[in-house]
Amino acid sequence: MFIDWVSLLLINAMFGYFLLAAFVYRGLGELDHAKWAPGFLMVGVISLVFGGVMVIQWPLPGPFNSAFGEMSVLLGVIFLGAGVAMTKGWSLATVTWYGFFAGLAAIVIGARIILLKLTAAPIPSGGAIILSGLAGVLSPLGWYARSDKRLRVLGMLLLIAIGFIWANVTYRAYWGHMQTLEKWMPPSMRQAAPAPTPHPR
Repeated sequence: MFIDWVSLLLINAMFGYFLLAAFVYRGLGELDHAKWAPGFLMVGVISLVFGGVMVIQWPLPGPFNSAFGEMSVLLGVIFLGAGVAMTKGWSLATVTWYGFFAGLAAIVIGARIILLKLTAAPIPSGGAIILSGLAGVLSPLGWYARSDKRLRVLGMLLLIAIGFIWANVTYRAYWGHMQTLEKWMPPSMRQAAPAPTPHPR
């Protein structure tokens, strides 16, 4: 049995997309973005650190390390970059262009998950990654057209939909892990099998 932390990455991404939806609707048109920075930095740290560990250690079978680990690293860099830019009062333009190219990679990975029928639920998982990638691809448009309230509403709705899809995948994962890991113990708690008792002569 392998132990992974995909559910942590999933719930972190779920919160990140709901946070991003709120920012697109309410914060994107504001001049001061600093109040949004803590949430973006928190999402970015968790995604970058634990996604990075997954990329280095490859604890998952097959291509899942790329699908979840590498995409989490890219998501973490985007959220960290956005959080720092918000703190410093910098433009988010370059962050959105990073999101554009990361989004293209996510679309490719999501399509392959569906076509190869990877994961226990390939359509929800692959669909969530594809839609997440679409949000990244559209992020430069959202930034340069941020004064258009209708586009911000459409962006918010897309991000909320992504958040709910990730919520479905996330809580299904937690539900399943509670059962599959029910009897798992770390090596330090495992007891060696007792030696057989010798028969009396």
